Amino acid sequence: METLPKTYEPQSFEGRIYEFWKRAAGSRRASQTSAPRFSISIPPPNITGTLHMGHALQYTLHDVITRWKRMRGFSALWLPGTDHAGIATQMVVEKQLHAEKTTRREVGREKFLERVWKWKTEYGTRIVEQLRALGSSCDWSRERFTMDPGLSRAVRTVFVRLFEEGLIYRGEYIVNWCPRCQTALSDLEVLPKETAGKLYYIKYPLKGIKDYVVVATTRPETMLGDTAVALHPDDERAPRFKGGLRHPSDHEPGDPPDRG
Repeated sequence: METLPKTYEPQSFEGRIYEFWKRAAGSRRASQTSAPRFSISIPPPNITGTLHMGHALQYTLHDVITRWKRMRGFSALWLPGTDHAGIATQMVVEKQLHAEKTTRREVGREKFLERVWKWKTEYGTRIVEQLRALGSSCDWSRERFTMDPGLSRAVRTVFVRLFEEGLIYRGEYIVNWCPRCQTALSDLEVLPKETAGKLYYIKYPLKGIKDYVVVATTRPETMLGDTAVALHPDDERAPRFKGGLRHPSDHEPGDPPDRG
């Protein structure tokens, strides 16, 4: 009888199991029959690194749902793909160039794009292999990348259509701006930094009574959008407030100051 190893040795099993999964890949393709259809488009992981436990959890849930649909007779498709992650990918490639004592401007546009595509080939392939190793029952024959020509053309087509319908327009709003990259950033791409703030106390005057309720906030500018103040009936201040509250800007002569 073969002696069992004291610890689990995944390399002794996973390769063989992985090859079995690859041979069974045909069963993951959506058929062209009259069976009811079901599809999930995988939230494409970014090509800026490797998968983590959060990816494993999310994709396991998708896998379970897709397999369950197949078992119920659906022609189920789980469409795989990866995301180019624009600015994030640019940043990791620029870090590589920085380690080589050069910059994207020094290597030039064409050479820099070559480096970016080289990164995509290396790390995008690594991520797909990780997904496959998890046993994800995707239809790998339909794998997509967000910068594929067909997908890029579809995005441009829809963007132009929405613009022509007046659903996309240019406006002014506050953005996260990177002075180095000279571009806007999403909240996910910003590294937060804690700073010492200030607590403001705003006095909201009562209607018909020369009294007020104090509200503390770190964002006094939001006062301009306030339309009401709610108070819990068990609050010790509640018995004083009869007749409702007014907005701080709606004060009358003799009222207390708007702000404390």
